Amino acid sequence: MTRAWLPGRRRLAAGLGTLAAVEVVAAVVFTMLAGWSVRDAFDAFVVTNALMGFAFGTCGAVIAWHRPANPIGWLFLADGIGHATTAAGAPLLQLLRDSSAPIGLQRGTLTVIEWAWPWSIGLFLPLALLLFPDGHLLSPRWRPVAWAIVLTSPLFALEMGTGGEAPFEGGPTGYLKLPSYEALQPLWTLTELRGLLAFLLAIVCLVIRYRRATETGRRQLLWLLLAAVIALSLMIPWSLVAGTPVFVLLAIPLVPVAVAVAIVRHQLLDIRLVVSRAIAWGLLSFVAIGTYVVLVAITDSFVSSRFGRSAALTVVVALLIAPVLPRLQRLVDRAMYGDRRDPARVASRIGAELSANPSGGLDTVAAAIRTALRFPYVALETPDLPSSSIRATPSAPDRVVSMDLSYGGASVGSLLIGLRPGESELTLADRNVLALVAVPLAVAVHATRLSAELQTSREQLVSAREEERRRLRRDLHDGLGPALTGVAFTADAAANLVTADPARASELLRSLRTDTRTAIADVRRLVDDLRPPALDEVGLIGALRQRADQLSWRADGAPIRVRVEADELPALPAALEVAAYRIATEALTNVVRHSRATTAVLTLRCGSGLELEVLDDGPPQGPWVPGVGLQAMCDRATELGGRVEAGPTPSGGRVAAWLPLNLYGDASSVEMIEQHRGGLVEPPANEPAGSLAAERAERAGRAEPAGRAERAGRAERPARDDFTSRSAAPDE
Repeated sequence: MTRAWLPGRRRLAAGLGTLAAVEVVAAVVFTMLAGWSVRDAFDAFVVTNALMGFAFGTCGAVIAWHRPANPIGWLFLADGIGHATTAAGAPLLQLLRDSSAPIGLQRGTLTVIEWAWPWSIGLFLPLALLLFPDGHLLSPRWRPVAWAIVLTSPLFALEMGTGGEAPFEGGPTGYLKLPSYEALQPLWTLTELRGLLAFLLAIVCLVIRYRRATETGRRQLLWLLLAAVIALSLMIPWSLVAGTPVFVLLAIPLVPVAVAVAIVRHQLLDIRLVVSRAIAWGLLSFVAIGTYVVLVAITDSFVSSRFGRSAALTVVVALLIAPVLPRLQRLVDRAMYGDRRDPARVASRIGAELSANPSGGLDTVAAAIRTALRFPYVALETPDLPSSSIRATPSAPDRVVSMDLSYGGASVGSLLIGLRPGESELTLADRNVLALVAVPLAVAVHATRLSAELQTSREQLVSAREEERRRLRRDLHDGLGPALTGVAFTADAAANLVTADPARASELLRSLRTDTRTAIADVRRLVDDLRPPALDEVGLIGALRQRADQLSWRADGAPIRVRVEADELPALPAALEVAAYRIATEALTNVVRHSRATTAVLTLRCGSGLELEVLDDGPPQGPWVPGVGLQAMCDRATELGGRVEAGPTPSGGRVAAWLPLNLYGDASSVEMIEQHRGGLVEPPANEPAGSLAAERAERAGRAEPAGRAERAGRAERPARDDFTSRSAAPDE
């Protein structure tokens, strides 16, 4: 629809709405002029028709004004004009009769009265309900239903307009009467069934729409449900008590009001809360009236003769119904808001999801929160995880509230909650439940992040191991391999020339000795890269003292005195020894290269872990800028679960490292030290021989005195290995 048509359609909507309102005013004026009482107006259906005409006409005008393309507004306008015309025509006919107006005018007026309102009930209202709320059919499959309602609607008008007696005794009847009206009674019965079927199909269509609709569509449909609940609440007690459904006719105008609000202003308020309360009170009214009827039937012969039926039964019903309302309210609230009144139930459900997905099923947890609390949208934002957002629904609504998830004082993510339609913020009940759920959820997010970091560390370890293997293979293949091959060829050549050409054989042997020493140097280089040999020869403290002796001069040529102070250390795991040695040597090297210190002290001691500290007396030079060396120290400590602190102090520079002694994960530090000292550590029963754990246990379980004596003996001998001794044998 183009904008050029908009003003014209709005003027038409306003004009038709005004026509319906004028007819309602005319009905009131004609009723007063005719001298009818309120009872007379009710009996002639003037009150109900006028009320429905005004409600449908006004609401239809509002819908057509704001949504001209939606046919529901125009259907409501036609419905309102039909009811308003009938309401104004009934007292007008009385005035015409009292004024002795022409019979033809009276018959014409009566014909209009009889034929105006049936179209509202038989065509306009069921078709509008079939198109609610967007003005389109649910699917093409519903087109035959719509056409059936349209094509069969004249039957109801024929039934209401062609039969019946004159409204006044001795007065004229309307036009278009059928003489054989009574003979067509089976047809009129089918017409009544057709009307019930039309409204039933409209209700079925609304139910299907609700199941398939989005949150906005469901909220619109809930407005109509609210009108239906109120209408039933008025109909049931009035029908049982008064025996006539007059209040049903008075409640029908609630339908156009609800439809107009749903189409034009569906976000007016929290319709879920209103429907919750309405359903609760509707059920309560039904139970109250039902209980009243049952009690009347049972206690009529006992109570009425003594206490009076009304007073006694009213008290009994009140006492019986009082505990029912909270239960009904809880049931309705659970359907509309989930389990927010029972935080323990929500927490139990989330705990069950976390238990069922220990490896990190955060997507199912978000879905569980959404289902438990009936939120339209729930998402977990966890920037540290590989998936930046794990959502329970594909798209977020317009209003989303974020709740921070913290663990140990640090934020680990955010919980995004989509507000229910009509809510501007989370209610206190929702916040209390989410605050309870946020604690285990933060723990789960933290555990998932740790699991992801562990997996990343494993991948890095595997990658580093493969890179190291590749380097060793390359060094062995490109360096040691050709050298040993040359040694073998030279040895064969010398063996062949020993008898024929001794001089040449002697020359080849000298070349063989040189190549062998080169190969030995390559082996020593590979071994040194894997682990400093001094650690196995003289131990950690001895290796550090050797390194301290080598660092006697600063980079500027000035002398520096490096001293090592160490307590007696237990047998340490290989990884711990290497990390401590690398960190200490790097710290001492930095002192020699970058400071102007004259003295440096390296201290080693065992407490809760291996504590390493390097202090120098160099003058302060401002904040330290982290470089490759400092980063390497931190990485080595972090790999073992330790930490490094480095920076200037008023008296010089300081580097402190702490490394955990317990690398096995199954004993405390003190117990581990005692086991090392006593040689009690055995390989785990489930570890095969030669495994890493078995090797560590074997190294840790060596006799301490023998190990120290062996290291001391190695320290006194020259640092020569078997390869060197054997290669030097010919010269000796």
